[in-house]
Amino acid sequence: MSNLAAPKPRVLLARRIFPDIAARMAVAFDLDYADDDQPLSPEALRQRLQGKLGLFASGTEQITAELLDACPELRVISLMTVGHNNVDLAACSARGVRVSNAPDVLTETTADFGFALMMSAARRISESEHYLRRGDWKQWRVDLFAGADIHGATLAILGMGRIGQAIARRGALGFGMKVIYHNRSRLAPEQEAPIGARWVSKEALLREADHLVIVVPYTPASHHLVAEQDLALMKPSATLTNIARGGVVDDVALARALQQGRLAAAGLDVFEGEPQVHPDLLACVNVVLTPHIASASVPTRRAMCELAEANLRAAFSGQPMPTLLNP
Repeated sequence: MSNLAAPKPRVLLARRIFPDIAARMAVAFDLDYADDDQPLSPEALRQRLQGKLGLFASGTEQITAELLDACPELRVISLMTVGHNNVDLAACSARGVRVSNAPDVLTETTADFGFALMMSAARRISESEHYLRRGDWKQWRVDLFAGADIHGATLAILGMGRIGQAIARRGALGFGMKVIYHNRSRLAPEQEAPIGARWVSKEALLREADHLVIVVPYTPASHHLVAEQDLALMKPSATLTNIARGGVVDDVALARALQQGRLAAAGLDVFEGEPQVHPDLLACVNVVLTPHIASASVPTRRAMCELAEANLRAAFSGQPMPTLLNP
């Protein structure tokens, strides 16, 4: 009887992560580590996936039917992100490739950031900081960077999933905000009651919002879910915060509304075509812009990586994957 150890599963780690987690994975797997912050090109990804059984990916690697056909040995894709619009899930299922993501671990951190971004836009924090740094602060005025209140205002949430509900709790319980929301399906009464949340139509949501926060997943159906005609329904005093995905909001139409005073301010963490940002948005003074960092606390980013690692370990040890998307 042979005492040779079974070969380790061949896995591609497609982006740089925390060194200790990568080192741990190198012990568990026959690891090909793309130790770089630049995403692999489609061709490089295809080449490095040859002969691999597993892939640890972020939200930048495009997993298409064509890629899967070119890498027939691939059996498991483990995402460290909650979003999975970069993966053709149907194509994976048709080819027997299991896909997992990283929900839950980033909910509270992302909600913290979304609320902070909303407050920053409403209270004109970024705009006033630039004013101060330029040396323009020479005197006090009664209306100097006077913005909008958060407490007691109407918080409108488009997309009432885990993160949306976490933001609603912060608004209702921390700031006494009135919470309205629009979702494809209404929450159960016992979920609405503790925060006084009220389901409304999308049109009513936009009309009543003092502060709109967008937290829907990106799909073809949600592309430009908030477009020119939707922005026209909002109050000129309202703010818009997008921590969902680029493409959910029409960035050009939003920039136009901000420039023309049809919307007071915006806070954006995601953009169409990111990392490029439309120059019209960059030209707006009344928008807070951040580089897709809503989940970027050290504990949360580590937890995202560790959950992706755990999914891979489970898959190759015959255990149920903790967050399998396509059972």
